[in-house]
Amino acid sequence: MAEFSDLNTAWFAIIGLLWAGYFFLEGFDFGVAVVAPIVSRDDLDRRICLNAVGPTWDGNEVWLIVAGGATFAAFPLWYAKLFSGFYLALFVVLVALIARGVSFEFRDKVDSRSWRTFWDGANLLGSLVPAVVWGAAFTDLVHGLPLDPGGTYRGGLVGLLHPVALVGGLASLALFSLHGAVFLALKTEGTVRDRAVRLVRVLVPASVVLLAAVLGWLVHAGRPSVGGSLPAAVPVVLALLAALAVVGTGVLSARSRPGLAFAANGLAILLVTGAAFSRLFPAVLASGTVASHGLTIESASAGHLTLVVMSVVAAIFTPLVLLYQGWTYWVFRQRLSRPPVGPAAADAPDHGVPGSSGRAPRPVGLPGETGR
Repeated sequence: MAEFSDLNTAWFAIIGLLWAGYFFLEGFDFGVAVVAPIVSRDDLDRRICLNAVGPTWDGNEVWLIVAGGATFAAFPLWYAKLFSGFYLALFVVLVALIARGVSFEFRDKVDSRSWRTFWDGANLLGSLVPAVVWGAAFTDLVHGLPLDPGGTYRGGLVGLLHPVALVGGLASLALFSLHGAVFLALKTEGTVRDRAVRLVRVLVPASVVLLAAVLGWLVHAGRPSVGGSLPAAVPVVLALLAALAVVGTGVLSARSRPGLAFAANGLAILLVTGAAFSRLFPAVLASGTVASHGLTIESASAGHLTLVVMSVVAAIFTPLVLLYQGWTYWVFRQRLSRPPVGPAAADAPDHGVPGSSGRAPRPVGLPGETGR
């Protein structure tokens, strides 16, 4: 029984790590799309923003698929209850992600300003919606849901729109937008980078205030305790460290250290996710009214053999996935900038196209490019 319980706990932690990885990587994708209209002045600036995430955005989404698949395999009852209660919210996220993915592919298929504007809007909404919904959903999970005695949520989409969940959604939007702005400061040069750095100064205090508001609200409201819960100080300390990491992001960005600033904000996202899962443990669906109505890792878990097989598969393939994804980022590590204009363009190095290596420069926004 102890071994079985250890595997349950291990897979709960692994799922938390998968979500943390997804938010870290996909967070700057969402953020770049949200801040692109602010840091862009023309179509070429917009193309630079899209090319910054073009080679990696679809690979980053794999972490969401793996997190969902791991939940289905390790905790099938959690998966069933979660997707049943959050069906409409998850459907909205799915539609948004589809529109976002299509926008990358279709934007430059037609040489028309109205066509590109339409798909730019799809990319913005397809990134903004999940950036808000994920934060609201995890805030709902931590705050506790009105569950029936069978552990099923029946409040519908409106029941998920608790005020603290809305604040949590705004906090995640601010944090992801900051992640995107810092990423653009790291990945681009010229005017786009300068505007992104200025935007960081606005997003840092907004993120800290919203994170503090969510933390204070959740601490004050509380929820019925579940046996085996971690000390309440654990998620509080993690959340406070996340706020400090956001402040560090602003300081490092002001000192022209974009790489360290990006790492600091990524650390903040990891700490916030850790705070959410540590507060949730050992529940997977927590009741906001009656603790016994909630669902725990023990009651939601798959069989012991399933968890053992999953552990072996994860141990084999996870290092390979990490190596491949790391290699992808290394290949597309070049900074992007607007191509030079005039006679000097013929002799200038090519910085405008991801993965280029010494070829003559060409504009980043040529019709027909997909940004990948």
